Amino acid sequence: MLLTKHGTKDDARWAMDGYFLPPGLTLGTLLELPNEAMLQLLKNLAQHEPAGGAQAAPIDPHQEVWAAGVTYLRSRDARRVESTVAAMYNHVYEAPRPELFFKSTGWRVMGNQMPVHIRSDSRWNVPEPELVLVINRYSEIVGYCAGNDVSSRDIEGENPLYLPQAKIYNGSCALGHGIVLCQPEEIKDIPIRLKIERLQETIFAGETTTATMKRTLAELVEYLTRQLDFPNGVFLMTGTCLVPGDAFTLQPGDLVSIQVGELAIENHVQIVE
Repeated sequence: MLLTKHGTKDDARWAMDGYFLPPGLTLGTLLELPNEAMLQLLKNLAQHEPAGGAQAAPIDPHQEVWAAGVTYLRSRDARRVESTVAAMYNHVYEAPRPELFFKSTGWRVMGNQMPVHIRSDSRWNVPEPELVLVINRYSEIVGYCAGNDVSSRDIEGENPLYLPQAKIYNGSCALGHGIVLCQPEEIKDIPIRLKIERLQETIFAGETTTATMKRTLAELVEYLTRQLDFPNGVFLMTGTCLVPGDAFTLQPGDLVSIQVGELAIENHVQIVE
């Protein structure tokens, strides 16, 4: 099953496998249900109206996006290069407790074909392609989508306490193009691809799979939802290991293309003042 969200003349509407779901049905309502009950509800809903309209980010405005950091060896090594306290990232990579941080609220999230932003007060900005888990109120993984955790490496590198400023700002998070609903055990060895184009030329391309992640998905979810409730569900970005070289930084006009499994998002880059 594939859930997508579409802009219409009246309001945004959710669709499943190319057909609109009933008006007024939200993702938050679906994620209030246990996974099996949600899937049964979706199977029972009549679907006759083909979905149309521009695709929107597959998230409700009030839902939250969180992120895990240093879950891949490549991410640890990149953080060590940028940071003034490199040893800290060795500890995070090896520690039992993962790094988790708030990334965005739903109304700030960009969807497929929408612009992502880089900070005007940063000189070193990069995309981070990631598998993003969709989790219901019962801490069950119900599916996944593709994500881009745009980051300012120089700001975080100057001082780890600046991480919120490096990670959380307008247009720094993109999700799309929809949500694949599946069982948690199906989310394994998911391919992740990143391509960056500048003036119609590819300046970076890389590919990996989630098999290289150090931590398990269940482990990340357990830590995120430990003594922290998400009544309408939550999105969790699971980290990246596709990191452009240290001389690379995004520029306005760049086109960032990310594929995670069967999902894809493309976003042009703009600078946010």
